[in-house]
Amino acid sequence: MTDTGGTDDRNTAGWSTGAPPPAYPAAGGYPAPPPYGGYGPPINNHLAWGIVTTLLCFMPFGIVSIVFASQVNGKQAAGDIAGAMSASKKAKTWAIASAATAAGLFLILLIVFVVAGLGAAASAG
Repeated sequence: MTDTGGTDDRNTAGWSTGAPPPAYPAAGGYPAPPPYGGYGPPINNHLAWGIVTTLLCFMPFGIVSIVFASQVNGKQAAGDIAGAMSASKKAKTWAIASAATAAGLFLILLIVFVVAGLGAAASAG
């Protein structure tokens, strides 16, 4: 082997070839990473509405809303935009169902109390 003055241009067998080492191959086959902040504008996850309807309205439907709302950000970060949009829509739908069920139950109770109150007033008087 010869001394090349500090540079080492030997091949894998240790023999000098006189040529520079090969360059790394160009990167390819991988998609570009997402821009900072994920894929596109943030998708509304309706988590606040799910929490409010769980605490103040019909709890079972509110819990389902929270479950779907918690999936939105993870799916968007993973690049599953269609899945994130679907989870967002389901979270909103279940929050609406929770609020509507609570309103319906309140209306039924109101009617029962009014009818019972009118019946009690009619029998007393």
